[in-house]
Parts: sequence; C-alpha cells; structure tokens
Amino acid sequence: MGPLSEHEDPGAGSGWGHSHERKGFFTDTSICIGCKACEVACKEWNRNPQDGDLEILGSSYDNTGSLGANTWRHVAFIEQDQERIEQARESGRRLVGLGMPGIGPKPGAEAPSGAGGCGSGCGAGAPTGTDGEPGTGDRTPPDTPEFRWLMSSDVCKHCTRAGCLDVCPTGALMRTEFGTVVVQSDICNGCGTCVGGCPFGVIERRDDGTISAKGDRGRVEQDVPHHGTANKCTLCYDRLVDGQTPACAQTCPTTSIRFGDRADMVDEAESRVRQLHDRGMTEARLYGANGNDGVGGTGSVFLLLDEPEVYGLPPDPQVPTAQLPAMFRTAGIAAAGMIAATALAFLGGRR
Repeated sequence: MGPLSEHEDPGAGSGWGHSHERKGFFTDTSICIGCKACEVACKEWNRNPQDGDLEILGSSYDNTGSLGANTWRHVAFIEQDQERIEQARESGRRLVGLGMPGIGPKPGAEAPSGAGGCGSGCGAGAPTGTDGEPGTGDRTPPDTPEFRWLMSSDVCKHCTRAGCLDVCPTGALMRTEFGTVVVQSDICNGCGTCVGGCPFGVIERRDDGTISAKGDRGRVEQDVPHHGTANKCTLCYDRLVDGQTPACAQTCPTTSIRFGDRADMVDEAESRVRQLHDRGMTEARLYGANGNDGVGGTGSVFLLLDEPEVYGLPPDPQVPTAQLPAMFRTAGIAAAGMIAATALAFLGGRR
C-alpha cells in the first residue's frame, strides 16, 4: 500500500489479493482495573524481554513506564482529585456542544439495551455464555466523585495512514491482510527511521538497555531476540491467521479490551459513550475513531475519561508524510522558478 492511501480499509490496498475485515481493538478505560494481565499475556505470548527491573516507579504504581520495543502493552495509572474530575466533565460537555461525539441513538437505531448491553461489536475476547454469545457482565464504572484512578491499557494504534510504514526504507514494515502494521524483523536493518515516523512514539529499536535506557532502571541480564531491530505490537498476527483472539484481549478479566472487526468496535465504542453520557459521565470521549484525523483513524480505538494529553496521547496526531505531496509540488515549483531565473539571467547576459 502506498503512502496516504485513501482506502477506508487499509488492507484493501495492500495487495494481498483476498479480502478480510479490518481488525482492531476497542479499549474501554472506564472499566480497566489496572491488573496488567494484558501486559503479562502480551509478554508471554510474544516472548518479549523484561523491561527494566520491574520496580514500582516513583511517579505512580506503574512499573513499566511506557510502550517500547519490549513492552507492547502498557497500563497507565493516573490519579485524579475531584477538581480534575469536574474539569474533565466540563471539557467533555464542551465537546458535546461542538457535536463531537453526538449523544443519543442514531436515526433509526435502537437504543442501548442497558448498562450490561453488548451489541454486535463485542470482540472475541469477551466472556461468553453457554450459547456462545458475548457475556453481559457489569460494566458500570465505580462512582467515586472525590477521587479516582484512570487506568488505560495503551498499545500500537495500527493507523490507517501509518507513518512508520510510509518512511521505512527497507520494506520491513508491512500492511497485513487484516489492516494491521507488522515489523518483519528479518528484513529490518535497525535504521530507526520508523521511530521518528510514528506520531505516538510507539515503535522503538530493541537493545540491551545501553542505548535507550528508561532512566535509572537498572539492566537485566537476559537474552534479547531481534537485537537492534524495531519492535512493536503486531496485534498478534500469528494468532489472527489461525482465527484466534490477540493474547491481551483474550486474558482481560473485565473485557476492557475488546477485539473484533474494526467497524464493529467503533459502533460499540459509540454506544458505550452514549451509555456513560446518559449516566452523567460527560467526560467520556472516543480517541482514534475519527477517520478524518491526521492519521485517518486508528485500528485501536479508545474510550477516554479525560483529555488525550492526560493519558500521554497526542491531541491531534499527524502522520509526518501527510504533507509530502504538497512539499514535492512546492519544491518542483521552486526548482522550475530557479531554472527559469537562471535561463533568463544567461539570456540577458548575452544581449
């Protein structure tokens, strides 16, 4: 797939010759309990090295800090007092006033079936009943108006317009038939161009802790596979091709991480926002669901309870290659102007 493809489904232009529904995550941070089961499952399945000494950070109860080459799922812990909660709700009300996102059922759509409702968007990682239908567990966020923890499991966004994919000079990054972005470690030369191309700071080169150590975390003697190459979440591509659910979604005990067709995930996310708004939680908003943002929407959609910056997410991510066509046109016009000026100078000198 070329840079800045206009395909709503990026996998449609990836040249696989057969169609699959675009897959993605819906992470509902309102019911994340910070257990880090997703982090553990991700590391175990992908056999990722340990990231630091796993001591609790001084800034929070977190012990991994951020996404990186060895940590493809990261759960953030954010403390908020009553004042900040009210600010978040007020900013959410302003978003609603701007029409982002809309409240209330869509025209012709049925209203949500209640707090435990789980429409067609339920991912394969959700608990299931005896009839195979997704479970309907309690998804009511705790009501603690004076204090709360915001916990969010972050992951690669698998952007529609992926900057890392656009700038990779070796073709090590590829678009899969599921619309996800995967690094082929046997092709990656470790140049690091993709690291600067990601507006989310997700992808990173893997090392032994001597190149990009995260502060004074200490080094751990361990085997480091694919040393020197770029690494990030693959959305468990090896599991997808076998019809399985990604490890993180499979193990999430609260179904905070949902997995399924990306369109279904967005529908469920929008329904969930309406449910929370009906309960007065106007701070609830979606991140990554807008196909008109600077990356064309993301494969990993998040329901947030505050501004994106609070979670360490850019408020307006932009793929760095977005302006390349305009830049090339401008450079071409400038070059043509210089050539014309030079020609006129020579012609004028002969007179």
